[in-house]
Amino acid sequence: MLSKRNSSLKLRKKNYFFVEVIEILKEASNQIYQNVKDLAGTEDAAGDFGRGAGGDISRNIDIIAEKTVLDYLKEINFECVVLGEECGRVELSNNPKGYIIMDAIDGSANAVRGVPFFCSSLAFATENKLSSITDGVITDLTNGDMYWASKNKGSFLMKTIRVQQKEPIYKIVGINTSGGSNELMKRMNPIFQNHNHTRHFGANALEMALFARGLMDILLILEIKSGFKILLQDT
Repeated sequence: MLSKRNSSLKLRKKNYFFVEVIEILKEASNQIYQNVKDLAGTEDAAGDFGRGAGGDISRNIDIIAEKTVLDYLKEINFECVVLGEECGRVELSNNPKGYIIMDAIDGSANAVRGVPFFCSSLAFATENKLSSITDGVITDLTNGDMYWASKNKGSFLMKTIRVQQKEPIYKIVGINTSGGSNELMKRMNPIFQNHNHTRHFGANALEMALFARGLMDILLILEIKSGFKILLQDT
């Protein structure tokens, strides 16, 4: 006789595609939170595992987070291709239903140092192009706050969220100039001259979530996290 857990797992493997993709992303993101929430700022968060597919040094917390997602997708037999910041392209099926795009830890430097601003960033696309993204989830890994969006259905953090609709007391401009050339910095100088409250917290996806929530008024990022194009479109 199958145990209750094995019976449930067999059912999930058989019927996963009847579950909305957003729910799969949310569960994967929650599992990341559960597995790494106590790692930030500890020696176990660091390590050097060479350069990942995205070009940055992979840290232990990155590896744990990505393995969490891959293990979960394999467990439910979700037929997809995974495109990961560390692992690169991982094909989980010969007949994939789409693509999971993940930066399992966005803000790795913050996470390793213990700066409380880092997140997981997951998205689903039906084809290998940005315009086919349908769902995205961002989880603040310091407190478990989960932001999610599905195309044409709105963006949520427990309830619907919206970008700032009225003139704020302080206009906050989020701007990521990491890696910017001298020429680019010169071109952006008027932004710094004309705004007193510029910010960069070190995790682009989470900053997008704050923008979508209306806590920032302008957001300029040189490299957009692809998964959350959908979150911004739906706010």
